[in-house]
Amino acid sequence: MTDTYKTITSPSSGQYTEKRSKFLAFAFPVTTVEEVKELVESHQKKYYDARHVCYAYMLGHERLVFRANDNGEPSGTAGKPILGQINSNELTDMLIIVVRYFGGVKLGTSGLIQAYKAAAAEAIAAATIIEKTVDEQVTVAFEYTLMNQIMRVVKEEEPAIVSQTFDNDCLMTLSIRASLMPHLRQRLSKIDGARFIEE
Repeated sequence: MTDTYKTITSPSSGQYTEKRSKFLAFAFPVTTVEEVKELVESHQKKYYDARHVCYAYMLGHERLVFRANDNGEPSGTAGKPILGQINSNELTDMLIIVVRYFGGVKLGTSGLIQAYKAAAAEAIAAATIIEKTVDEQVTVAFEYTLMNQIMRVVKEEEPAIVSQTFDNDCLMTLSIRASLMPHLRQRLSKIDGARFIEE
């Protein structure tokens, strides 16, 4: 199971020109389809005079949510090559929009594919790529007298403490990389009196 994924930290852009056609590429970190829609709509408004505003996106660490849109270009000549660049760089949680200004010379199918691919590659090349971990959370309840035992596990396993409340009954929510979670749960479950609060 892989519990890391790559994405970009902030918006970036690139440009590619082919036979006087201009391809402006914009890459954005996104996590929801709503964000994608808003960005695509705003670019369609901003570049209303452009011939085509094509895009592709990939969402989620499992990379199962994706879409490619040719926006009037011949089928498979725009969105697919843009998505291909996201895929070949193993990126996710990102959107790439490529705005095309027609230069008067037709590029043909292979020319279009190459141009959209190159423009998307430029935007990715300008971006800062980071690796993120897929994290899971666990909430453990325990009596205050068990605090030292719980904290010893936390100190040794190094999960992030998301929230904690100390009362007669204490609650602590911890977050850790998915691959390390079984071990963390196992150690916590060995503390007599500690119990997991399942969502």
